[in-house]
Amino acid sequence: MLLLTAKPVAEKIRVEVKRRVHLFSQQFGRRPKLSVILVGDDNASQIYTQRKGELALQLGMDHETITFPKSVTPAEVRNRVQKLNQDPGVDGILIQRPLPKKFLEGDVLFWISPEKDVDAFHPQHAGELHLGLPTFEPCTPAGIMELLSHYQISIQGKVACVIGRSPIVGQPMAALLLKADATVIQCHSKTQDLKALARQADILIVAAGKAGLVDATYIKPGATVIDVGIHRTSDGKLTGDVLFEEVAQVASAISPVPGGVGPMTLSILMRNTIHAAEIRERARQHLA
Repeated sequence: MLLLTAKPVAEKIRVEVKRRVHLFSQQFGRRPKLSVILVGDDNASQIYTQRKGELALQLGMDHETITFPKSVTPAEVRNRVQKLNQDPGVDGILIQRPLPKKFLEGDVLFWISPEKDVDAFHPQHAGELHLGLPTFEPCTPAGIMELLSHYQISIQGKVACVIGRSPIVGQPMAALLLKADATVIQCHSKTQDLKALARQADILIVAAGKAGLVDATYIKPGATVIDVGIHRTSDGKLTGDVLFEEVAQVASAISPVPGGVGPMTLSILMRNTIHAAEIRERARQHLA
């Protein structure tokens, strides 16, 4: 059984990002900048935001976290985002999820300019992805594709099942697998006989958001299993959507939680940020 750990893959991406950041700074006389919006005091969001900032600085970027209390109005946050959109020194913007319920995701998706949307949640990116056009790719699905590539997991012609249909992971994950010539089964909370469909998969991506949903009976013998879920148990232990010990007895390869998908997401975020900076500066030079 092959353990699909992120460390070697993420490190390779980060080395390349650091090299590009250094060249960018030399060429354009400034460092790429990532700005993060954090609303409220959710502990997990604070930790994730801190990690993003620390990694950006480690790779030579500038970073800022703009915090708002939970009581802030959506209009106030939107106005701040618009200022970041117009700031020529800001290359990447992201709004940390989850947001308070008064924020309507259908509105928030449009706030960040597509050229600075390094999370790649803007409907323009979603449309380009599903049409097979060049675009920023959402960080978690793109990170999973890098993980599969690094460990030489063949995708072309294989049956891939995605459990989950969120616009952040499930839907773009299916689009990227289709682009890589997989035959894709997309499942969700209303799917009937989920287990039977999952057992058809050569590659099973579990992004259901439900701890311990998938046990060994969901797995085709020899399948590759990617666990996107992350949950904290009552004793403080991190766990995923997959019952790791059980599934590892049946699968040929499996990603751990923690240490699997999470570090890949962060690495792709940094790659998207330097890519956004490079595109914007080249466009600016072309227009000058």
